Amino acid sequence: MPNRTVFFVSDGTGITAETFGNAILAQFETPMRRVRLPFLDSVDKAHQAVRQINHTAEIEGKRPLVFTTVVNEEVLAVFKTHCQGRMMDMFDTFVQPIEEELGIKSNHRVGRFSDVTRSKEYHDRIEAINFSLAHDDGQSNTDLESSDVILVGVSRSGKTPTSLYLAMQHGLKASNYPLIPEDFERRKLPPALLPHRKKIFGLTIAPERLSEIRNERRPNSRYASLQNCRMEVAEAEAMMRREGIRWLSTTTKSIEEIATTILQELRPERLEY
Repeated sequence: MPNRTVFFVSDGTGITAETFGNAILAQFETPMRRVRLPFLDSVDKAHQAVRQINHTAEIEGKRPLVFTTVVNEEVLAVFKTHCQGRMMDMFDTFVQPIEEELGIKSNHRVGRFSDVTRSKEYHDRIEAINFSLAHDDGQSNTDLESSDVILVGVSRSGKTPTSLYLAMQHGLKASNYPLIPEDFERRKLPPALLPHRKKIFGLTIAPERLSEIRNERRPNSRYASLQNCRMEVAEAEAMMRREGIRWLSTTTKSIEEIATTILQELRPERLEY
């Protein structure tokens, strides 16, 4: 059972508060119940949120943790005056010292998405997501030259989630292709990929883990058998070595780690913000 409740409070989406708060909480091995309270853009909404937080404190007998990125000063004053949780105001902690150091005031904008829909970067990211969906799992060979990266690997090695993460978080147009038995028999990459070798990055995975994943989808099938998984992984890795393709194992890595490695290898400029 969770032994403490954590609230992520914002007058925007709450994504920044939740992302930062979870990064901090990852340092503590204790179960916690997480509650996001977004769009608290009025004093009335702030009072409702404070009542929820204070009620939780009374029931649990412990102060909830409250990560906040509230910008509106009137809304924030409600929390500072009435909230019984342990407040961690990220703007007080970080923005104010930076203002003092730089000698300028921040724009105190509510949320990083408030005007993002008008930006070129936002539209480029949407285009990248659509492109990656259209080029998932070898669905289309059209316009492959527009790909920023082409992921290859056996089925269920993590290509699709990595492609979508690269598109959503970094605006990369990511295609992905499964390596299948026909490719292993030819001992060559799919023909459509050959002109784009410099953009290719390979993903592999431990056969035992691959078998577990495939059994969730097609239990007791040849596709999911450990013997077949061992064969496919060995053939895929051999092909990537022959073709000089950079690759990594996804077995114990998160999507974030996989994507960062790919960016370091292929598009290091995308690690700059």
